[in-house]
Amino acid sequence: MSQARQYELVYIMSPDATEQDVTDLHAQIESIIARYQGELVKTENWGRRKLAFRIGKHREGTYVLEVFKGTGELTKELDRRLKVIDSVIRHLCVRVDEDLRLAERTRARREAELQRRVARGLPVGGRARRAEDEGGDDEQTDRAEV
Repeated sequence: MSQARQYELVYIMSPDATEQDVTDLHAQIESIIARYQGELVKTENWGRRKLAFRIGKHREGTYVLEVFKGTGELTKELDRRLKVIDSVIRHLCVRVDEDLRLAERTRARREAELQRRVARGLPVGGRARRAEDEGGDDEQTDRAEV
């Protein structure tokens, strides 16, 4: 079995779709995720919005975000199923676990830098000055001398 990763699935349903249609599709997606031993993390119904560009005859659509953990086989099955459902105008599934890991590393690095600054008694909150800026060769003072 391949490794479970985190994905975001965004799909746009036709504006003709009722709230019950959206709920039914969500239930289908939830059952597919359960069948492939995945985990549904979050669901957000963004509601009816204007599309960025016209898709077929549609100018609006109902946007839904599903965040789940699963395997590549699960994403293939969801993609296959969403392609054949007429009420789904567009869908996109993106792997986000690498981005989350990178953001966590960046946050941890910033927190460590903050702790080092506090331990040294340096000012906290502002942008740290670079070594080349500290020498007094500032462009502002150069312009003022001319």
